[in-house]
Amino acid sequence: MGQVKKSRPRSTVVTLKIVAQHVGLTAGTVSAVLNDSPSARAIPQETKKRIHAAAKELDYRPNFFARTLRNKRTYTIGVIAEEIGDSYGSLVISGIEEYLRETDYFFLTVVHRHNPELLNRYSQLLVRRGVEGFITVDMQLSEALSLPTVAVPGHKNFPGVTNIVLDHQHAARAALQHLLELGHKDIAFLKGQPFSSDSEYRWGAICRVAEELKIEIKPELTVQIDIDDPTPQLGYPFAKQLLERKVPFTALFAYNDISALGAIRAFHEAGLRVPQDISVIGFDDIQGVAFTNPSLTTVRQPLVHMGRLAAQTLVARIEGAKDYPAEIPIEPELVVRQSTARAPQAPNVKP
Repeated sequence: MGQVKKSRPRSTVVTLKIVAQHVGLTAGTVSAVLNDSPSARAIPQETKKRIHAAAKELDYRPNFFARTLRNKRTYTIGVIAEEIGDSYGSLVISGIEEYLRETDYFFLTVVHRHNPELLNRYSQLLVRRGVEGFITVDMQLSEALSLPTVAVPGHKNFPGVTNIVLDHQHAARAALQHLLELGHKDIAFLKGQPFSSDSEYRWGAICRVAEELKIEIKPELTVQIDIDDPTPQLGYPFAKQLLERKVPFTALFAYNDISALGAIRAFHEAGLRVPQDISVIGFDDIQGVAFTNPSLTTVRQPLVHMGRLAAQTLVARIEGAKDYPAEIPIEPELVVRQSTARAPQAPNVKP
């Protein structure tokens, strides 16, 4: 019988020395290749491939502190989010974390709550903590930050900033065309909060598309959300305002999914059925809206993908990519579920 090679205990920390022994080379050679040192240029490509393959096979993880001291790097980015745990930001941050975990980067998170003073203070604090770049989430930038930045979403062009931008024109057309095809003509709208970074651009797109489709946007069927609340309470009182105005409508296009859920609650309390009496469309496709009653028709933003793309773009900048996009467009998708249906013969919201 042949000799059985003993497997390495799972608890053993794989060091450069272990990788070097595995490939029969010196630890210095292995270190030069894995750390992409200038001296590695003289090492044959085939040898480099063997070293990288061995490191992957053995699940070698470089010592973070040694790597930091050697390269004078922190491998850390700063994430400046609107809030921890809100339905929009949490999915974006999930995508950021997913990508950074694969690349052995860390991130520090602070909360700006749409306060420009906090943005300035926290960005300086993160710089002192050694971050190498920023990702901002739902924040309207008024100027470029001091390090490479990716804004999710971003709308203003600044040097050093990449904006990840949803195609709001496409989103508005998909939603409004869907309602038109269902026979809806009297459509109500919940406008986003003025401080939300997408609000102005989304509303502008809705107005342009409505004009193209010959949909009248009535002021009495438009309500401005003006509170900051990460729960369905965001839409509840404003949907009640719409009902109190006694102006007939058969559909509601809400600023986001959270406000749409609050609006549905207000409609149910008023004895109105969704979608038989009023159809409702949200925006974002956050977790859970496929399982509400009724399940929510919405414009999907690929939020996890947007976070992942933001992290990938920023890491490439930090690692030396000189060319970076000023803008990365994102295509939305209409997801039709149970909250929209054909318009009733006569509006059930009566004067």
